[in-house]
Amino acid sequence: MRVVIAGGHGQIALRLERLLAAGGHEPVGIVRRPEHAEELRKAGIGAVVLDLESASVEEVAAALEGADATVFAAGAGPGSGVERKDTVDRAAAVLLADAAERAGVRRYVIVSSMGADARHEGDEVFDVYLRAKGAADDAIRARPNLDWTVLRPGMLTNDAGTGLVRLEVAAGRGPVPRDDVAAVLAELLDTPGAAGLTLELVSGSVPVSVAVKDIAGN
Repeated sequence: MRVVIAGGHGQIALRLERLLAAGGHEPVGIVRRPEHAEELRKAGIGAVVLDLESASVEEVAAALEGADATVFAAGAGPGSGVERKDTVDRAAAVLLADAAERAGVRRYVIVSSMGADARHEGDEVFDVYLRAKGAADDAIRARPNLDWTVLRPGMLTNDAGTGLVRLEVAAGRGPVPRDDVAAVLAELLDTPGAAGLTLELVSGSVPVSVAVKDIAGN
């Protein structure tokens, strides 16, 4: 399976790429910086240099040619301002969806956030972020030509993954290691029954593969 990952040098994306490569799949990261592309290639991971804040639909669609699935794991980052919450966290996700439709790539998984809601109130940067993520989720879920899954992790940590999670439509708030988020993403990509679901993810007591199969009805 060829999987193109937007935000390919991000913390979750790097973990996902390693998992996919170890499983015999072909991950390809979309990155903004040539030096990040070089890092991925040295690790045996494909890379495309493309700035999703300025790229055209045609350019992104070209990067998706031949892909079986795509993952939106890009983010403006905690130090970014209000403007980039829109141009990256919302608009880039929509651009990737437009490109996926154009390239005929149906499977689309987006890494969202617990509490994402286009109607979220508040004036702080994090409030803007939650609105942007919610608007992106809404835009993806409105696309009948995509087999989408929205994954909303809780508070992300760099703790070692346990492989034990709680994955539900409403899981409740809590932390989750990035390792386990990546593991869930890898399972979701390989689980057709997960299409059309918006899921919350926190640490729990259920093995990742079992949690994904249970929620997907497999």
